[in-house]
Amino acid sequence: MKTFIVTGAGSGLGKDLAILLAQKGYHLLLAGRTSEKLTTTKKEIEAEGGKADIVVIDIRNPEEVIRTIEEISQTIELYGLVNNAGVGHFGPFVDIEDQQITDMLDTNVLGTILMTRSVLPHLRDGQIMNIISTAGLRGKINEVVYAASKFAIRGFTESLQKEYEDSKIKINAVYMGGMDTPFWENSDHVKDSSRFRSPREVAEIIIDQMNQDSIIIESKKS
Repeated sequence: MKTFIVTGAGSGLGKDLAILLAQKGYHLLLAGRTSEKLTTTKKEIEAEGGKADIVVIDIRNPEEVIRTIEEISQTIELYGLVNNAGVGHFGPFVDIEDQQITDMLDTNVLGTILMTRSVLPHLRDGQIMNIISTAGLRGKINEVVYAASKFAIRGFTESLQKEYEDSKIKINAVYMGGMDTPFWENSDHVKDSSRFRSPREVAEIIIDQMNQDSIIIESKKS
């Protein structure tokens, strides 16, 4: 059974991607900083006959990432990685706090790079899927640092695609707009998230287009 690691698999898009990948026959490693939400995802996958395990990891910590992936690779043959974990803080640029800047760059950029660097050497073939956001395609008001982090991952992903274009490893860039998730609960940046697609809708589109280099999904429902 081929194994996918999904970061941020405890809720939102990460959870639904993990569930759909499990339905396609993959073994899931559900990664996140705490096990509570991951356990819920694991139970849902197993209730449908799928296989999943929990990996508690802080993707911002280089030593922890290297150690964890090395330990996993001793007993599991890795096939793929979905870099889904992300943090967003919104508002006028001059009002963004230092810690918020650090949170976004450490999780969105550093975490994605660290996980990818650690997983890639263990893949003979397979797939790396980077969940980027349409904020990585165009600048947006009140999303200056968030967009900067996503533009960084766009460059990272496009460069990886060129570096691995002659290999058996597929690299995807996924650009999706806002979704109707708890992501917006602590922000007034989005007034009505119900007008957005649900995480399941977005996940279904992504899984359906997994063979494409670039997947673009706008936020508004059709």
